Amino acid sequence: MPELAPALLAAYIGLGLVVGFVAGLLGVGGGLIIVPVLIMLLHAQGLAVGMEPQLALGTSLASILFTSLSSVRAHHRHGAVEWPLVWRITPGVLLGTLAGALFAAQMPALVLKLFFVAFLFYAAAQMWLDFRPAPHRALPRRIGTTLAGGVIGAVSSWVGIGGGTLSVPFMLWHNVALHRAIATSAAIGFPIAIAGAVGYVLGGWNVDGLPPGSVGFVYLPALAGIVIGSVFTAPLGARTAHRLPVRPLKRIFALLLVTLALRMVWTFQS
Repeated sequence: MPELAPALLAAYIGLGLVVGFVAGLLGVGGGLIIVPVLIMLLHAQGLAVGMEPQLALGTSLASILFTSLSSVRAHHRHGAVEWPLVWRITPGVLLGTLAGALFAAQMPALVLKLFFVAFLFYAAAQMWLDFRPAPHRALPRRIGTTLAGGVIGAVSSWVGIGGGTLSVPFMLWHNVALHRAIATSAAIGFPIAIAGAVGYVLGGWNVDGLPPGSVGFVYLPALAGIVIGSVFTAPLGARTAHRLPVRPLKRIFALLLVTLALRMVWTFQS
């Protein structure tokens, strides 16, 4: 891995501290923060021109490998993870995420940016309104769960998240309690991260113009800094989720997402 300027490493570590806590607290992918910030950092440095979204998405998903493990351990200690559901949804998640990542690796950067901005506004609205679909039905059988996992995985691969923004509402709709849905979404994030990271590594393996320290579309210097920060704060966020009302925090996070979305729109002009 190439030598990294101390200020830039500090920025990556600080980013990891924030996303680790958010992932543990709210059960949402830290990629909602990682991806836009990395795109802006890469753009400012003139790195991976025209491929910033793919590099940011791949790096974000690789970082979730570490964040999700740390978060899941904390949730598991509280007995909140619905492991039977995790095993049922994982095959669809793996296939959907891998296919989505390989497809995204070939997409134009602007298309990925537009999709991500739209998703940021969706996630912000979900957070601000504290959207919780009314529980209408029991969980689907294996085929239905697999199809749901495929959709969650594919969309997650295009926005670089662990799937919580999609999997939590899916579970709430199917009568899973909120704290158990958050915990289970953290566990589902691990297979999403595995398949997504593999897909972006393969998709960018022979691509020219990537910065030193890249393995396919995974940027190791950024990954290292984010992981160093996130592994410390993900358990703290998970513990906090069991102790404090999180609605005010969700609204603050929603405002942050809108700010990041608008900032990304501004970069379209440069």
